[in-house]
Amino acid sequence: MVDQERYARYREESKVLAAIGAHVDAQVGRVTVRLPRAVAEAAVAAWERDDPDGDVGEETHEQYALRGSAGDLALIGLAISERGRREGEEVVVDLHVHSAGAAWLQAAELGLAGQP
Repeated sequence: MVDQERYARYREESKVLAAIGAHVDAQVGRVTVRLPRAVAEAAVAAWERDDPDGDVGEETHEQYALRGSAGDLALIGLAISERGRREGEEVVVDLHVHSAGAAWLQAAELGLAGQP
């Protein structure tokens, strides 16, 4: 049986996390990042890809998470295509803190956080 009190507490705590996020957004907004050109180009390609519209059907949790990560990547590609600028072999772009955070979370999940 699910502990309803525990999940009610989690729901309240998620509101506190959201309040912190609102303050972070107001203070940070965008962060400037430098990306290798090949990575930036792959993100732009994800933005430009034309996936079919419509219902994806029933998804597993993993499929849902993968689709979300692909969406985060595409939004980074949009930012690069709109605001990115080449500097040598890198692309410099101001990313919204959400996009930068989504990329960091994915790196952490795959054990890549802290690596260039």
